[in-house]
Amino acid sequence: MSEPVLKSIIQLLAISAAIDGEISASEREVIHGFIHESLNEDYAQPFIQLFNEYTEIAIAGNIEAVNICKRINVELNQKQKIIVLFHLLELVSVDGNIGEEEGRFVDSVAEAFNVDIHEYNIIKAFVTDEEALWLGLSNILVISNRKLDSKIRHIYKSRFSATIGVLRIPSVEMYMLKYFAGDTNTFLNGLLLKDHHIYTFSNGSVIRNEMITPIYYSDVVSRFLQSGQKSKIHFTAKHVYYTFPGGKIGLRNINLEEESGRLVGIMGASGSGKSTLLNVLNGNALPVGGQVMINGIDVHDEIDKQKIQGVIGYVPQDDLLIEDLSVFQNMYFAAKLCFGRHSEEEIHRLVNKTLQSLGLGDIADLKVGNVLQKTISGGQRKRLNIGLELLREPAVMFVDEPTSGLSSNDSENILDLLKELSLKGKLIFVVIHQPSSDIFKMFDRLLILDVGGYQIYYGNPIEAVTYFKSLANLVNSDQGVCQTCGNVNPEQIFNIIETKVVDEYGRYTSQRKISPVQWRKYYEERHPQRK
Repeated sequence: MSEPVLKSIIQLLAISAAIDGEISASEREVIHGFIHESLNEDYAQPFIQLFNEYTEIAIAGNIEAVNICKRINVELNQKQKIIVLFHLLELVSVDGNIGEEEGRFVDSVAEAFNVDIHEYNIIKAFVTDEEALWLGLSNILVISNRKLDSKIRHIYKSRFSATIGVLRIPSVEMYMLKYFAGDTNTFLNGLLLKDHHIYTFSNGSVIRNEMITPIYYSDVVSRFLQSGQKSKIHFTAKHVYYTFPGGKIGLRNINLEEESGRLVGIMGASGSGKSTLLNVLNGNALPVGGQVMINGIDVHDEIDKQKIQGVIGYVPQDDLLIEDLSVFQNMYFAAKLCFGRHSEEEIHRLVNKTLQSLGLGDIADLKVGNVLQKTISGGQRKRLNIGLELLREPAVMFVDEPTSGLSSNDSENILDLLKELSLKGKLIFVVIHQPSSDIFKMFDRLLILDVGGYQIYYGNPIEAVTYFKSLANLVNSDQGVCQTCGNVNPEQIFNIIETKVVDEYGRYTSQRKISPVQWRKYYEERHPQRK
């Protein structure tokens, strides 16, 4: 967020707070909380002072809200504008009720921000009316120790004395959280939650309380997705072994269990078996032991696999595009091969719909080109490759290193696309290499392989950092996320896994401190059910 936009938001908050002519202590607390969430300690104080100055000007009636909204509209995306709206509503309702003039002001801001009126009414009720949690609205989920009616979307935690409401905003697929304090402290990504405050609940978020097991972002999102799915996919791999033709073992006793609506990352050092695992899971490679099943059907059984034909999609690392054809033509001929019985009109409609959903509509007529004569970008090539599989609408997708060779921005766009597909109910496995913090936090589950095909971790991505830090006896081993910026450092995991032994001269040797076999033993000791 740029400094001018932040100043504009603070001006809006100042106008809102000054409507009744004075600023209460609770209103100042909300403002200070917003500023501290947006900036680190070094920069927060000048903006707090700026808010005080704006408040005096606002009380005198010298700030024009319409122009401020116009400036914000130009720079902020719709998610950011909705977050601003939440802070405004929290501010005007912090003293217990919303005055008529305050209500009109926030309503006008919501209209200026082009927020859907139906969503705005639900947002307003969620922030200002505690009873909204118990009305059974489809957009609201409750986390509590109360036994609730089945019409209320609910995560039951018997020992959790607090209450948390989570609101889903479908138009921008974002989630906001409201906390009602209990007997013990609750933390969101390491941040102590305050009573009756509103927080953004985003990818990678985790709720912790000493009385309950952690509640992850994927746990919450899956509750909203469940009712919308016609048929659920259950994917399991049990005791999977694989050997290469020369006899070398590629995978050793791999176990996993997943279901629709998840984005699963597969990580590991070079030569650890990531692509091999992907090919075994998607049915392209036959394991020498164990089973891979979709809803109880073995994907390697020649007779049974006919029952799941079209369920699996695979996007290899190397693209399959025909360089002399346009983007549209590549998609069109793929559709003709898959849907030969469809009419020309149906195929054109399907291709155009898929291109638009991938953000490729504007380049449909461009020739794909090759590495030496580029016409479309690397990110667009990757999206087109994914699109070739999406035409068939597979329920389970396997994507091998989709970010390889891409810029950080293109990489994030590709993972955004895959995350969006998983939120719509697909199960997606992705082999990923050196992800950024934002990409890493998008995954719902993470499986880590070590050299020799050893499975050494399987679980929540954020927990992976603390898991390996605790095994290595590092300082602050309980912190997986930076408390200041919220970033995660995935490289830290592999720095720990591959730490070398130091000789008597203080030089690193080629020998690892902890071997793949030992990491596997640690994993089995802590996850005995996954041996």
